[in-house]
Amino acid sequence: MSIDLLSLVKESISSDAVNKISTSLGESPAGVQKAFDAGIPALLSSMMSKGSTGGGLTSLLALFNAGGHDANILHNFSSAATGSGASALIESGKKILDAVLGSKTAGVADAISSQAGVRASSASSILAMAAPLALGAISKASPHGVSVASLTELFHSQKDSIMRALPAGLGSLVGLGGSVAAAGSAAVNKAAAAVVPESKGMNFWPLLALLGALIIGGLIWYFNQGSPVQKAVETASTAASTAAATATSAASSAWAALGELFKRKLPNGIELNIPKLGIENKLLDYIEDASKTPDKETWFDFDRLLFDTDSAVLKPESQQQLDDIANILKAYPKVKIRLGGYTDNTGDKAHNLALSNDRAQSVMKELVAKGIDAARMTAKGYGEEHPVADNATEEGRAKNRRISLRVTEK
Repeated sequence: MSIDLLSLVKESISSDAVNKISTSLGESPAGVQKAFDAGIPALLSSMMSKGSTGGGLTSLLALFNAGGHDANILHNFSSAATGSGASALIESGKKILDAVLGSKTAGVADAISSQAGVRASSASSILAMAAPLALGAISKASPHGVSVASLTELFHSQKDSIMRALPAGLGSLVGLGGSVAAAGSAAVNKAAAAVVPESKGMNFWPLLALLGALIIGGLIWYFNQGSPVQKAVETASTAASTAAATATSAASSAWAALGELFKRKLPNGIELNIPKLGIENKLLDYIEDASKTPDKETWFDFDRLLFDTDSAVLKPESQQQLDDIANILKAYPKVKIRLGGYTDNTGDKAHNLALSNDRAQSVMKELVAKGIDAARMTAKGYGEEHPVADNATEEGRAKNRRISLRVTEK
């Protein structure tokens, strides 16, 4: 891809804009420039890290679908970042930071403050100003529209240049390494997290690609003998590249299978931004269809929930879908549901049953925390019971590891 995201953002920040921003913040122009130089790759690498998961891709797409984040900001930044427009730009940027960095925002701002020699409050404002620029650059680099496919392709093509530009110390905050060796290691870990299926968890992608990459890397090291340290770095880099490419392709296919995002308004006026083939749309169709009577056979599988491996702890990427389900239940207060947790048939049967129950209970607790009365819900783990696919294949086992929802009253 010929477009370079870092260059697009940096070129939009003129020296005149830097001088005006430095005056308004009470910082030196050199400090402001350093803050932008550190903040831009930090933002892009955080987006790239977030985009390595299906749930992260969905939340990034939601930012673009919400509107107001096109390439125009790249040409109008100087006027938008100074004068009366500065406050609006910062507020817009803070919303982006909440979606991209979340609880990491303050830590990243503090790190930029130390790197650039500016106050933490100034670093926070500069980071917020840079956030719309990052989205604008992605929009410009996606002439046919921002989609799952365009984001995954763009991040894969830009990862090396972004990693090189990421200042030391910021890598651990955004999920990527700051040096070449650290980037290789972090990329392997990130690719593994995206490719390896959750143990007794959700429907994700096969382990074979990463294992193949590591085996090939090991053979390269064995037959080419040289410096063990150097060969290990080269092997990690090769494995990371291969696994990341496989994860990118798998993620693109998996999320594309849910269909395009579209807006659907609920009776209470709340508007959801959901995939056409996702659980939210299917559930709404069922609830609103007067001819559908609740039964024990009609279940809807969550498609964007993630848990820590062999754990009932939900990952942050799960929150968007949980928010959607909570909003649906709020819009239809008569609806009651049952949550079911399931695993494949590998491992200890008793452990699987306990894990599936813990995960179902965990989802219920999250919905209660989002304002849904616990009396409207029940949750139970069924372990390896009621498989929906053949456990003899990895694809089948992945489908059997799931959290499902059934309407019991409406």
